[in-house]
Amino acid sequence: MRIGLIIYGSLDTIAGGYIYDRQLVAYLHSQRDEVEVISLPWSNYGRHLSHNLSRRLYQRLCNASFDVLLQDELNHPSLFWLNQRLRHRVRYPIVAIVHHLRSSEAHPAWQNRFYRWVERHYLTTLDGFIFNSQTTCDVVEGLQGQSRANVVAYPAGDRLQPTLAAEAIAKRALSSGPLSILFVGNVMARKGLHILLAALSRLPHVDWRLDVVGSMAVDPAYTRLLKREVERADLNSKITWHNSLSGTALQERFSHSHLLVVPSSYEGFGIVYLEGMGFGLPAIATTAGAAHEIITHGKNGFLVPPEDPTVLSEQIESLSQNRQRLLQMSLAALQHYQKHPSWTDSMAKIRNFLQKLVDS
Repeated sequence: MRIGLIIYGSLDTIAGGYIYDRQLVAYLHSQRDEVEVISLPWSNYGRHLSHNLSRRLYQRLCNASFDVLLQDELNHPSLFWLNQRLRHRVRYPIVAIVHHLRSSEAHPAWQNRFYRWVERHYLTTLDGFIFNSQTTCDVVEGLQGQSRANVVAYPAGDRLQPTLAAEAIAKRALSSGPLSILFVGNVMARKGLHILLAALSRLPHVDWRLDVVGSMAVDPAYTRLLKREVERADLNSKITWHNSLSGTALQERFSHSHLLVVPSSYEGFGIVYLEGMGFGLPAIATTAGAAHEIITHGKNGFLVPPEDPTVLSEQIESLSQNRQRLLQMSLAALQHYQKHPSWTDSMAKIRNFLQKLVDS
């Protein structure tokens, strides 16, 4: 197949959606498919809307000899009207990779009304959908009705190829010393690091350490605010800021932690929870979004209300005080990871879906 893929910026961007897109492109290449990545410039939402008027982009897509055109749904403001014009000029199907809708995020009500309007129009221009979770599928169908041809292909957690055995996980869980907590995610408000810090500040009698792994360049003002709060609360000695990590360095953080906590205000899936489970880390996420498709509350992690540091602090404290329960949940996390589809499984499912769409 000859496949086009529209994204913003670089495919190497460090974010869950881009990990998914990279894994798909790598798998398609392994199957001898051709993939042409069409990168649109990052900007603000208003400037993205102006891409619909780009004659250069329109002509490029009209003249392309694709079998199928994939579009990361993140690009919806750039394509919602352009797609309508394109459908009358091209024969190839247009398929969106939907990680989560922008209108699912926490924005002021008036903004989300506008985002929903744009996304609804965008979704009607598509011939098919690739969803990263059943939750995302349900949200899209709730916005625009019964979806067209679609496939739910879950992200996987084997990108880091964890090799930690159950015995090592048990030894880690029962060892003395502080509860080692890990946060992995870009340092931005949606990922909820401020909620985690507020929860930890409520635990003066709990011995804990926190490693923060994630880009601090996404929202520098938010990062500065958090660091001021950490200093004001006299927590500097308990927190290590790592910026983004990959490969062996990221594996080491997962291997030497007890618990993964990323209390996002919304996640369309949450690859990091599954990656942590591969290293035997119970995960704490929120009830907003699709984390419940990975985390079974009280078994391999906890689901807490978004923006609620009190409940979050209670769950962290419960594992700090009961290392036997931490062990049980750590082993349950590993077992969940081991039963989950691999990246190869999920990407093969997508390719089969695309081939059927092209052949129909």
